Amino acid sequence: MEDTNRSWYFVERPTGEPDADCFELREENVPEPAEGELLVRVEHLSVDPYMRGRMRDRESYAEPWDVGDVLKGGVVGEVVESNSEQYDAGDFVTGEGTWADYSVLDADDVAPVDPEVADLPAYLGVLGMPGRTAYFGLLDVGEPKPGDTVVVSGAAGAVGSVVGQIAKLNGCRVVGFAGSDEKTRWLTDDLGFDAAINYKEIDDYEAALDEAAPDGVDVYYDNVGGPITDAVFTKLNLDARVAVCGQIAYYNDESIPTGPRKLPLLIATRAKVQGLLVGDYATRFGEASEQLAEWVASGEIAHRESVVEGLENAPDAFLGLFSGDNIGKQVVRVTE
Repeated sequence: MEDTNRSWYFVERPTGEPDADCFELREENVPEPAEGELLVRVEHLSVDPYMRGRMRDRESYAEPWDVGDVLKGGVVGEVVESNSEQYDAGDFVTGEGTWADYSVLDADDVAPVDPEVADLPAYLGVLGMPGRTAYFGLLDVGEPKPGDTVVVSGAAGAVGSVVGQIAKLNGCRVVGFAGSDEKTRWLTDDLGFDAAINYKEIDDYEAALDEAAPDGVDVYYDNVGGPITDAVFTKLNLDARVAVCGQIAYYNDESIPTGPRKLPLLIATRAKVQGLLVGDYATRFGEASEQLAEWVASGEIAHRESVVEGLENAPDAFLGLFSGDNIGKQVVRVTE
């Protein structure tokens, strides 16, 4: 075990889009686990769009970071010292840790990892929080039925890519919005989406939807917001369901712009719009994890991780989310 621990700290609140000045890498002593805790060598850490909200100085669904806090997020790694009867040194676990070489985690708050089911990064994506978000958001909020048309924005991301595949398993026609030809090819060629729209190459989203979803939209899984969502709302069918998972189009805005007023469209369609937080389903996480693991092991759900090498590059990995650098789940490999 190393004598020092590198940790990333949040040192400046951003105005608009974050930059490198918001982060500072420090060296300190390796922490010691207390009773009931584990010292984990972090193999991979997760960077996620919701973290942008934690950089604001106001309450949200995720507790904001204070300036001077060590950065936190999902990690997966090896237990190197255990003060709990639940886990031994050498076990692999995943949980909420820190952007660091070593992180102390409460043994009650971690989950075991089985490298035989999938590689470690998958436990931060399809087998972690993003996968569970896709599972509950689509099945419980979206309520897909065989023959439905499901549209997903941010479809090549960690959540959207899983949403589309679960929709296909439920007998739906699936259309995804993504930001490059490489991403749209991945959606259709590898994940089985029926159609994919590169939103950066077109001006008329409504016309693109007319072609890709000629029978209208029964379920919309919204990870993005903005003009894409405005366009989808004009195509909603009677009794459509909209699951609002993310609004990354606005995450760096200091104030949310006023767009076209679409609520009147919900009157005629009687569509339902519901926001979702995966934490609300915590008592059912085991259900989702078991089913997702079965689908991954059988090959019914594919996954992909964009891996950024080196803890020192963690801020770049996070900032890359807002320029669409990733395909699938964006993770940082800390330990080779």
